[in-house]
Amino acid sequence: MTTTLRPSAPLQRGADGARSRTYDVCVNSRPVGSIALATHPVFGPEVCQVKDLRIDEADRGRGRATVAALAAEEVARGWGCGRVEATVPAAAEGVLRLATALGYVERSRQMTKPLTGGAAALPEGVEWRPMTEDEYGPWLAHKTAGYTRSWTERGVSEAAARAKAAADHARDLPDGLATPGALLSVLTHRGARVGALWLGIMQGEAFVFNVEVDEEHRGQGHGRSLMLCAEAQTRARGRSRIDLNVFAGNTPALRLYESLGYTPTSYYLYKHLL
Repeated sequence: MTTTLRPSAPLQRGADGARSRTYDVCVNSRPVGSIALATHPVFGPEVCQVKDLRIDEADRGRGRATVAALAAEEVARGWGCGRVEATVPAAAEGVLRLATALGYVERSRQMTKPLTGGAAALPEGVEWRPMTEDEYGPWLAHKTAGYTRSWTERGVSEAAARAKAAADHARDLPDGLATPGALLSVLTHRGARVGALWLGIMQGEAFVFNVEVDEEHRGQGHGRSLMLCAEAQTRARGRSRIDLNVFAGNTPALRLYESLGYTPTSYYLYKHLL
């Protein structure tokens, strides 16, 4: 039996080159599932997103999803895309195994932690305070450079990474320190600065945008203190959950988050198309 993709809706085109289309996954012309494809809203028409891939329960375990995913890559190539991306829920272990087998690589993962029980105290001599205007400019420049580098190290061109960094910071910090919901803090140990935290409270949820220990103070437990600071600020604003995103390969950060009780909710994957 032959598994193919059959368009289920017209191809949508945008003035900027964006494309999107939904397809039926068919076996000998019989629909057994569906898939949606779209070019990336940030990286543009050279990147294709697999928005949704579903196979009817009765047809699972027969390789339909594998063939559909490979057929989607051919569609992406036909659109002129050089990379394909997908978001996989952490609970979908079978989908994650399939994507890995097809050559997808993890770029990052989103993690979450419910805040239950009492807040942990900071170590002796460790405190946090709001970031000052004088500190904000150098912090933002350093943060932007690091964020750009994280993307280029994971398959994104330098120009696209710089554009994404600029767009993301313009969106999430439009008014700098005065941005509503943005909490930027500096961690100190016995009065000396050791790191910085950017926590955002958005639409009722708390998200750690950035946590970084200054290089000369790493390996002394200050990363944990910064996260405890984030959790304390989240609790103080009446929120009961905190989320974050960690890039693949950042093993120290991943181990820290896991030790604090954070668990994955989704994985962001990509694959270069040859």
